[in-house]
Amino acid sequence: MRLLLLEDDVMIGEAVLDLLRAEQYAVDWVKDGDAAESALRTQHYDLVLLDLGVPRRDGLEVLRSLRARKQRMPVLIATARDSVQQRIEGLDAGADDYVLKPYDLDELLARIRALLRRASGRAEPVYEHMGVTINPGTREVEVAGHPVVLSAREWAVLEPLIARPGMVLSRAQLEEKLYSWKDEISSNAVEVYIHGLRKKLGAEFIRNVRGVGYMVPKE
Repeated sequence: MRLLLLEDDVMIGEAVLDLLRAEQYAVDWVKDGDAAESALRTQHYDLVLLDLGVPRRDGLEVLRSLRARKQRMPVLIATARDSVQQRIEGLDAGADDYVLKPYDLDELLARIRALLRRASGRAEPVYEHMGVTINPGTREVEVAGHPVVLSAREWAVLEPLIARPGMVLSRAQLEEKLYSWKDEISSNAVEVYIHGLRKKLGAEFIRNVRGVGYMVPKE
């Protein structure tokens, strides 16, 4: 999954960036509202982690502009603005959740997982599909009741595919989920991870749509 982080505090930004990348999220970090606006107009994100008090363009303005363009990805506001009225203003502008600084990093991850889960149309934290049981919170996977160990990159490819069964994602779209701006993209990485997932989850779990991309079929 690819996330946009808008945070002007370097110490907080580096801590959150390290945390999210350790969880195998592809993250683009920007430090001002203009850069966030530019990123949101040119790149698709699965979630935006948004600070409000940032230079050049306030985070609330970025949020309102995003919603005015009908961009529906979840937005989690993470800010030191702690008045009730400010929280109401952020939620009414289109935010999906709100966490106050200083926040616990494990709680931040849990809120991100919850928002991504709801965005994919699921409420349950653990789900089963085609005989494969998946727990996104712990990243535990079982096939016919037997645990299967996925690499971090294999999970990063599986997650967007399983989020919306029946939707075809191209290789370029999957690469966007794997890599942020500064990462070097391997030419055949997606194919390698797909091959590994098929060996572990079953040859038919991920299907190739010729000339288009890959999909997890609907049951």
